[in-house]
Amino acid sequence: MKYPFSVRYNIKPLSVNECWQGKRFKTKAYKDYERELILCLPQKDIPEPPYKIRFEFGLSNSLSDWDNPIKPLQDILQKKYGFNDKDIFEACIRKIKVPKGQEYFLVILDALTN
Repeated sequence: MKYPFSVRYNIKPLSVNECWQGKRFKTKAYKDYERELILCLPQKDIPEPPYKIRFEFGLSNSLSDWDNPIKPLQDILQKKYGFNDKDIFEACIRKIKVPKGQEYFLVILDALTN
């Protein structure tokens, strides 16, 4: 049995609004964010699907929408760890106000049990 996957990384979560130029092209900021996370996040084993996921975002701007950083981060995590977000059936999202320069995200991916 694999244990829950958990990762925290001290980086400002990128908003989906900052990721795309038009409808098809990734912005430089998104490409840089993706590259950093793919290279720097640790290798981890993940549990078997179906999944439940928890996101915690430490954001310095209290006006940031709670859902904007989810999709870009989730897509990068899929690419890094080889899971498919269609297998996520439960989610919990938390936004926390932090001082500028102390932004972070925390992700916990676990097997969904009945």
